[in-house]
Amino acid sequence: MSMKFIRGMAAGTLFGMAAGIMFVPSMSRTTRRKIRRANKYMLGTAEDIVGSMKDMVER
Repeated sequence: MSMKFIRGMAAGTLFGMAAGIMFVPSMSRTTRRKIRRANKYMLGTAEDIVGSMKDMVER
């Protein structure tokens, strides 16, 4: 995996989160809470994946 790929994935994630944040204000409180929880889970998972990818590249 190249650093270009990792950067592209990170940029795509950030743009997706920004687009999602734009739609959240029109949703109910419960929906926003679910999105926040899912976001925390996805960020943690993404960090783990990026860490694993960096380890693979360094080998």
